[in-house]
Amino acid sequence: QVTAKTAFLFILPQYNVSVPTADGELVQYHYGLKDLVTILFYIFIAIILHAVVQEYALDKINRRLHLSKVKHSKFNESGQLVAFHLTSVIWCLYVVVTEGYISNPRSLWENYPHVYLPFQVKFFYLCQLAYWLHALPELYFQKVRKEEIPRQLRCIALYLVHIAGAYLLNLTRLGLILLLLQYLAEFFFHMARLVYFTDENNEKLFNVWAVVFVITRLFTLTLYILVIGFGLPRVENQALDPERGNLFSFLFNNILFRMSVLLLVCLFQASVMWRFIHFQLRRWR
Repeated sequence: QVTAKTAFLFILPQYNVSVPTADGELVQYHYGLKDLVTILFYIFIAIILHAVVQEYALDKINRRLHLSKVKHSKFNESGQLVAFHLTSVIWCLYVVVTEGYISNPRSLWENYPHVYLPFQVKFFYLCQLAYWLHALPELYFQKVRKEEIPRQLRCIALYLVHIAGAYLLNLTRLGLILLLLQYLAEFFFHMARLVYFTDENNEKLFNVWAVVFVITRLFTLTLYILVIGFGLPRVENQALDPERGNLFSFLFNNILFRMSVLLLVCLFQASVMWRFIHFQLRRWR
């Protein structure tokens, strides 16, 4: 029994509580330091799965295609991300549909802070953090070229900041929808790269990705404005209350703060769109 308790600490999410409901009691979860132990366990799982995909899928395809070293590295990167993004899109879509976040958009800000999470929401976030943390040692295992390391580190850092920020600030519902949109666009991009490496004359999927990318950017910006600009300022409990997890909503009483956050979001989205337009112009040339 002693070893079983220790094993559960690594395998299962911790900090479960019984929340009273109209139908009885519902077991939900909040976060704490023990989450780091669970994340560590799933980092090792992610490394193993990464090696399995590489060994039994990508390496076999690479041997048939006879790609150059540069294309070989990019093919491996996109192959791993296609598998991850496809799995995450299906998983994330299942979570947001079953939890009712899509059918009821008001749930993204109603009853904030969302301190207590359903099991599948917490487990999804822990696995996401584990995956992007596992990407750091993979830079060494995959022998990534030095000139590629800064770009990949920026990508990993951005995902970790956004996912951890949504998790710690109790904005998990908004974070799920944003991750779904982001991963959907990224899936089409890396799928288009894989097709391009097998046939350089086939760029049709890049056109599909371009349409999906623009649509997801518009939805992302709309969600930020809806939730941050209009939803969270109407939360009833606007007082700072760390014990209840209310670390963020009190700031939205300040219109200057709200406008500053929305301005930063718009500037970031504008920079993303600029890089996208630059990429499209370079591709057309």
